[in-house]
Amino acid sequence: MIDFRYHLVSLISVFLALAVGIALGAGPLKETIGDTLTGQVEQLREERSDMRAQLDQAGVTIAHHDAALEDLAPSLLDGVLTERRVAIIQIDEVTSEALEAVTERLAQAGATVSATVQVTDAWTDPAQRSYRQSLAGSVIDYLDPQPAADAGTGTELAEALVQGLTAGRPEDPDAITEEASISLELLQEAGLIVTEEVTSPADAVVVLVGPTTAAPPAEVEGDTQTPEAAEAEDEQALALIGAARQIVVASQDRTEGAVLAGGEVVDPDLISAIRGDESFAGRLSTVDSVHTLLGQLAVPLALGARIDGTVGHFGVGGGITAAMPPRVVLEPLVRAPEPVDPAVEGEGQEGPDGTGTGADQAEDGDGGQEG
Repeated sequence: MIDFRYHLVSLISVFLALAVGIALGAGPLKETIGDTLTGQVEQLREERSDMRAQLDQAGVTIAHHDAALEDLAPSLLDGVLTERRVAIIQIDEVTSEALEAVTERLAQAGATVSATVQVTDAWTDPAQRSYRQSLAGSVIDYLDPQPAADAGTGTELAEALVQGLTAGRPEDPDAITEEASISLELLQEAGLIVTEEVTSPADAVVVLVGPTTAAPPAEVEGDTQTPEAAEAEDEQALALIGAARQIVVASQDRTEGAVLAGGEVVDPDLISAIRGDESFAGRLSTVDSVHTLLGQLAVPLALGARIDGTVGHFGVGGGITAAMPPRVVLEPLVRAPEPVDPAVEGEGQEGPDGTGTGADQAEDGDGGQEG
């Protein structure tokens, strides 16, 4: 049993230890402790100054490299995408700076951006799953070609989006089909996408993904998020990755070529998911670090190479095949209307004597004479 004497001894011990510490700190150890602390502070200051100088020097070096690349950009990109029309599809939160920079580099390569589309959160919102299924059942009637019967809602909507941006009229290559316009309008009215009017079909597609297209990081100490909320966010992020992959696949299947471009590679994200999957890595090209000048220049180069038949993964992240794509100069496109059948073309036309020609004359000759 603990009595008063035990408490008294404990208190005396505590105060004795405190008194000894004060005495030593103010006496023989005072200068030693002070000198040690002063030396450590000075060392930390020197290390901080050295690191700041190294950081400043690195910034100057990067600025010089970027300036050199900026000077080389016009000649590097000239003719790479001659007369190509490119649609840009944004998935997740793409920064305006990245979008503007990629658009500028495409223009330097000779391309024209025919449409810019933002895919909204409604595309993967679990609460709207039934609505999306109903919408896919309606929009599929306007698709040509149609996805397989068991393709699933995500693939059907991805096809609707891409065909809405790329399907051109045979008789007028500069205009999209009526079916494409309707499918794109249905997606926009449903709140799945945001875009302006598309007046010309795209030859190729660049899919831009934001930096948060990845599963949330593991819980950290002090995180107040509930396990249920974290799991819901994780499922939503993975659903977004799956939807983006479906859009990229449809873009590649329905155009001359497509490229997926994003920021830093954070596994799991869409870029790493494609690079790590042999079934996709061999047919889809990717570019990371589009927040840097190097990544922005790589986008049109990678697109030109993909149109030419070269698949690659470029940037500084994991799974790359090279830092930069090869420079391929594409031949200009010849956009000629589809030839008209002469038999059809002759219907309703008048001959030199004012009579009908072609099929009209044939009809006149069948039963048009008196017996």
